Amino acid sequence: MSLRDFLEVLDNEGLLTHVRRPVSVRYEVAAIMKKLDPRPVLFHDIREAPGFKLIGNLCADRKILARALGVSERDLLKRIVKAMENPRRGEIVRDPPCQEIVIDDPDLRKLPFLVFGEKDGGPYMTAGIVIARDPELGHNASYHRLMLLNERRVVARILPRHLDEFIKRGVRRIAITVGNHPAFMLAAAVTWKLGVSELDIAAALTPIRYAKAVTSDILVPADCELILEGRITDERADEGPFIDITGTYDIVRKERVIEIECITMRRNPIFQQILPAGSEHRNLMGMPREAAIYAEASRVCEVVDVRLTPGGCNWLHCAISIKKRSDDDPRRVIEAALRAHQSLKHVIVVDDDIDLSSPYDLEWAIATRAQLDKDLVLRPNELGSSLDPSADQVTRRTCKAGLDATIPLKADKSKFIKARIPGEDEIRIEDYVK
Repeated sequence: MSLRDFLEVLDNEGLLTHVRRPVSVRYEVAAIMKKLDPRPVLFHDIREAPGFKLIGNLCADRKILARALGVSERDLLKRIVKAMENPRRGEIVRDPPCQEIVIDDPDLRKLPFLVFGEKDGGPYMTAGIVIARDPELGHNASYHRLMLLNERRVVARILPRHLDEFIKRGVRRIAITVGNHPAFMLAAAVTWKLGVSELDIAAALTPIRYAKAVTSDILVPADCELILEGRITDERADEGPFIDITGTYDIVRKERVIEIECITMRRNPIFQQILPAGSEHRNLMGMPREAAIYAEASRVCEVVDVRLTPGGCNWLHCAISIKKRSDDDPRRVIEAALRAHQSLKHVIVVDDDIDLSSPYDLEWAIATRAQLDKDLVLRPNELGSSLDPSADQVTRRTCKAGLDATIPLKADKSKFIKARIPGEDEIRIEDYVK
């Protein structure tokens, strides 16, 4: 299924908002996306980029992500874990829709790069997925925010992860895909094992067709909306400031410049952008990490659910519910979570009667089931996230912590269970109050 097919499904179900009046790439599109978050929105008329539509907030709602993968919300993480552990090759086709139009003399200024915030270092593309191919390791797909420099050049924020390893191995040719189905978007957000292709993880989530790029042997999603083909250079330029997942501005760094040599696209292309620090940004960054934590923690304990919490920016704080068999289980789970997601800062482990989607329930568990002198695990001076403004954003050193907020196995459990009024669930208040 392509992005277009999925948008049609959402539209038929009344889940897609349309904005038909002309809108500007400077603040206006971003402001509307933020007002509508988490509802998907399709802009039909971009004032500075005639001929382009623009989709935002596509993956902002977990229910819509589950709908895209054909599973229940409860089974989302299990489905992602299964795809990570059982990747498969997608079909390779010729004459793909994404190459209906080929532009050999591209001008990136004609694309709807957005200015999101007042301190942005420049116009940005946020939904571009960079695909690279190493002769031995295969394909890698990953997100990198791209700041526009001029008609042919962007500067990319590249962290020391898999693409950086590809670059160190001499890889320079890349393709940037824009306008993708949620399954490919989720897969590209996965940080898994080096040498396991995100293209294959995506194909395990849902059937996806691929095709060779015009200027290289790199495989790209055949039904995506637009491809930028080019190369990573050794030139460095200032990247930022830019709003990151914490909702605060990330610092300016010297990052690599990418030169674009060719653009291919579908007719009547739909561009795509992700609202920084919005629900879509947090889902795409957080959910694959939830899956990785779920897989790692399940090796040491029976895990019920995992959530990177909204208050923790869906990145720094994690809540894990378990079926506890040993009083050592929570500490083992904390260690497993910190192994699985290096940027994690705080972990809370609770029993399976706690609703992880409820901040009230989580705080209640801490208030009624934890004693910090016995249940707190502190890990000072560890490698954490560069996005945490309270930490050293250059060395990434931070203090991590885990909290066991579960009921002790030998305790009188009746003391820790919420009191219930008989019949409260069956009462229909309208029968009593007129």
